[in-house]
Amino acid sequence: MMPDTAQLYDLRGLKCPLPVLKTRKRLSVMRHGEELLIETSDPLAGIDIPHFCYENGHQLMESEKTETGHRFRIRKG
Repeated sequence: MMPDTAQLYDLRGLKCPLPVLKTRKRLSVMRHGEELLIETSDPLAGIDIPHFCYENGHQLMESEKTETGHRFRIRKG
């Protein structure tokens, strides 16, 4: 379940590499420890978002496949 403090960012309809680029930009203005909930329909996001988190020191709190794509909960590192 998403905590009340997580910000929802709807990236459905965007194709690679836009979900990762927009996620990077959104996280850049957030404070350490804040959480972002991302929804995407891009099939490559299932690989790209976890890799982005790992490479940039963010914590992937949750990852799930949805009917229309993926949902990720990221804590800014």
